[in-house]
Amino acid sequence: MTQQQTQGIILSLGSVNADFQIRLDRKVGETTTQLASDFRRFSGGKAANVAYLARKLGAKASLLARVGNDDLSQQALGTLSEMGIDLSQVEKVPDASTGFSVIMVPPDGKKNIVLANNANDAWQKSDCDKVKQAIADAPADSVLVVDYEVPAFVVEAAIKAAHARGFSIVLDPSPPDRVDKELYPLIDFLIPDASETESLTGIPATSAEEGKKAAQKLLREGVQHAVVKLEDGGCVVAHADTLLHVPAFEVEVVDTTGAGDAFAGALAVALLEKRSLADIACFAVAASHAAVTAYGSQPAYPSREKLNSFFDKISAQVKELHA
Repeated sequence: MTQQQTQGIILSLGSVNADFQIRLDRKVGETTTQLASDFRRFSGGKAANVAYLARKLGAKASLLARVGNDDLSQQALGTLSEMGIDLSQVEKVPDASTGFSVIMVPPDGKKNIVLANNANDAWQKSDCDKVKQAIADAPADSVLVVDYEVPAFVVEAAIKAAHARGFSIVLDPSPPDRVDKELYPLIDFLIPDASETESLTGIPATSAEEGKKAAQKLLREGVQHAVVKLEDGGCVVAHADTLLHVPAFEVEVVDTTGAGDAFAGALAVALLEKRSLADIACFAVAASHAAVTAYGSQPAYPSREKLNSFFDKISAQVKELHA
């Protein structure tokens, strides 16, 4: 599998955080005071992580976001700048703190996060014009990836502007209670995780069969492609008459932080490169699998060579499902 040349870019709109991460020797809450180790400070947030992985895989990426006018903004943006991500659409909000998350990783690697959204929620209605202009100025065939860890009015403005340009739109419906289902017909790829899927459809995505039912329901509600991420790390993809199951395979889980964002970023890159639907899903699952094998989110994100090695294993196992 070789990288394809493309003129489009990844437009990543959503949350940017300063991550403070620690390891625990037992699950959160087993005692009132728990000792931690391996304290690290990272750049994080859904939109930041998507842009980071896209750039690492060779795509051009532009971040549309808000940070605070504080010292944490450098932690949140520093590695993104070093990667060559376009930060011209990131603004510092006066009298606001940068988004802040505390990430606790127990022995099984399944993280717990406490998030203060801070500047991520400090967008103004007037900012919508800036978002629309950034999308209008983007090259043809670009891809918008957006999450709901920013105000819903910004998400709506971005989705409508990108749809008007004919861009592919990838929506990470997190948190699901902010999702406006009226926008579903404009969404090319909706990519809920298992808990988000249950919130949006009432169907728990604990198996491929349940994932199929949930994905089909999302199609009936208007989305073009429903990509339901299963609890085991695989996914179910539904589009028109196509139903695919991309099974997970066993890896040593070190840390699940940012795995869903790796999924979104890789899916967007595969879209940008105009891959087949099966390849798009496998590329995304491969990225999320690779991401859980190391500590942190962005530091754990794979090179294209490593991602391709996971892709080869995953793509050999894709199954067609019956409606």
